[in-house]
Amino acid sequence: MQKVLVLNDYYVPAKRPTREYLFCKRALDIVVSFLMLLLLLPVLAVVAVAAAADTHGSPLFVQERMGRAGKSFRVYKFRTMSVNAPANMPTYLFNDANSYISRVGGFLRKTSLDELPQLWNILKGDMSFVGPRPVVLQETELLDLRRKNGAGIVRPGLTGLAQISGRDDVCVGLKAKFDGEYAANMSLFGDIKIFLKTFINVLRSEGVTEGGQPELATTEEKPVEKAVS
Repeated sequence: MQKVLVLNDYYVPAKRPTREYLFCKRALDIVVSFLMLLLLLPVLAVVAVAAAADTHGSPLFVQERMGRAGKSFRVYKFRTMSVNAPANMPTYLFNDANSYISRVGGFLRKTSLDELPQLWNILKGDMSFVGPRPVVLQETELLDLRRKNGAGIVRPGLTGLAQISGRDDVCVGLKAKFDGEYAANMSLFGDIKIFLKTFINVLRSEGVTEGGQPELATTEEKPVEKAVS
């Protein structure tokens, strides 16, 4: 059953995205995700076999996460952890996340290949290529801050402004600030810029931290990446 929050509780940014932008964004999501699924089919098959063999479980990890406007959905990832890993818990709350991550899983997480099954979520309309990252329902602090910052009404993304601004090294408050900044300034140019910078960050393995709460920081300690306009 979908978890639904009261829509009237959602703050709507003063600057709303245009219908033309939303149409183009969704059209690009459909076309690009479909083509990528076709082109990457051999890669998906190889990774699935490797993940299953290494974790001795299903190659796909399915988890309930929060979507747009308080409606949850099932997100798909390649399994990177032991089947005994705690369920429905964000990785940063693990006492020793590395003890659960498999050998193949470590590589998949570092290169973000574990996220490839989410191309299906994008094609279905659960997600977009760019938007706030979908989080588990238990991350109530981040979800509440996103709601207050106007990011709760945005379709979650494969990558987003918070991901190119520090990824795992960014505390909850800053993540919500970046997500709100994106929601208030959505544009195709900004989406393209975020998407391209994501590739650079993945190649450099920037901001990847397994387990441990990022140090608390004020929103002034890290400047907002000027990727949206």
